[in-house]
Amino acid sequence: MLVFAGVAHLTGARKMFRAQVPDWAPFGADQVVLMSGVAEIGLGGALIVLPAERKRIGRIVAAFFAAVFPGNIAQFAGRRSAFGLDTDLKRGIRLLGQPLLIALALWSTSD
Repeated sequence: MLVFAGVAHLTGARKMFRAQVPDWAPFGADQVVLMSGVAEIGLGGALIVLPAERKRIGRIVAAFFAAVFPGNIAQFAGRRSAFGLDTDLKRGIRLLGQPLLIALALWSTSD
C-alpha cells in the first residue's frame, strides 16, 4: 500500500495530494508531495526487502503517518476537496482515521 501511495504521489494523483500540504510547509506543495511519495516508496520497499527490520521500519512508518497528520488537518481546516473528501464531515472522519492508520502500522509490524 505504501509503494502504491508513493507512486500515486509521483504520478496521477499528485495534484490531489497538494490539497493536503499546509500553507506553512517549509517547501512548495509540489516538492512536499514528491518528497513524501519518495519516502512512501522507500518505506514500503524497505518493509518488503528488509523483513528482519520490520518492527523498526514499522515504527518509522508510524512516525511518518504522524508527521503527515498536519496535512490532513490543513485539508480539513482549509476546506480543501480532494480524493472525494468534499465535505467537512468527510474530512473530519478522515482525521479520526489517521490515529487508526498509525496504530495499524505498529500492530502489523510487531512481533
